[in-house]
Amino acid sequence: MKQTFDPTLGLIVLPVEISGPARSGIFHLALDTGATGTLINAGVLVSLGYDPALAQERVQVTTGSGVEYAARLPLRRITALGQTRSEFAILCHTLPPSAAVDGLLGLDFLQGTRLEVDFRAGTVNLES
Repeated sequence: MKQTFDPTLGLIVLPVEISGPARSGIFHLALDTGATGTLINAGVLVSLGYDPALAQERVQVTTGSGVEYAARLPLRRITALGQTRSEFAILCHTLPPSAAVDGLLGLDFLQGTRLEVDFRAGTVNLES
């Protein structure tokens, strides 16, 4: 599915539907090919009915500010660029208030697909 973006903004921000135990919603995630894992802001997950404090697994994450630990938990469903993943494990981390996005869509979501980013046309396309 092809999605447009504004190439002058710096980040490629995509609308992503995330389903939780309490509700579903559309959030804005930055496409981040430098991130091995998809990361969602803790506040978003709590609003959907997830409780990151109850996560069974915590993993070490290297961020721009250092090494931290983040909860890893499965999302019921996540849909971006026409692709849906069920029981998809993501990292939960608190993003700074200045972050312009609700999380990062990482390489784990893109595995097994063909990603095409066209900065001249301002389009991103993901094919299975």
